[in-house]
Amino acid sequence: MADSTTAQPQSPRPNLQRRGLLFILSSPSGAGKTTISRMLLAADDEIKLSVSVTTRPSRAGEIDGVHYSFVDDATFDRMVEEDDFYEWAHVFDHRYGTPKGAIRNALKEGQDFLFDIDWQGTQQLYQKDQQDVVRVFILPPSIAELERRLRGRGTDSDAVIEARMERARAEISHWDAYDYVVINEDVDACFAKVREILDAERMKRQRQTGLIPFVRELMN
Repeated sequence: MADSTTAQPQSPRPNLQRRGLLFILSSPSGAGKTTISRMLLAADDEIKLSVSVTTRPSRAGEIDGVHYSFVDDATFDRMVEEDDFYEWAHVFDHRYGTPKGAIRNALKEGQDFLFDIDWQGTQQLYQKDQQDVVRVFILPPSIAELERRLRGRGTDSDAVIEARMERARAEISHWDAYDYVVINEDVDACFAKVREILDAERMKRQRQTGLIPFVRELMN
């Protein structure tokens, strides 16, 4: 019969403290990064969308401060001059930028941020904060399928679609500047791969800031 004084197993330790990451999803228009981004935000409570500042007008259903922060050109110019952006770029006659704000402090607390930006923004962000950036590029299964998806939206003229296709080819040429490349032939399979990447990156030793005191305790 077991001694009633025998020590009982301790309950599992809580998750160790870790540093957050800047998770970038890029793709040519129509390849699926917006869909994958929405799926990720809905499925994962530990990551939230980085809200970009833009000079373009808001679209139907968009909420200022939720989908984008909408500003005029003068305000955007001032933010550039004051170095308030991680990165910014021109996209289809408008400007988009990622404000620094509270992001850096939140990273220390383990908050992850999702970025839906193009390769230019990715390059700028990586140059400013390499240790925290994870870059994922999403490719369409073919250029014909990409055009079919764009036309299937039924929202753009032939001229706009042609411009998007030209830009898509230019963006695809930068695929090798990313840490991971995923082909989006099936959206659910693509999403599963993106989640696997995110989970693995969270477990990297250099992001597990709570490991040092935990291991020291094990060794004592």
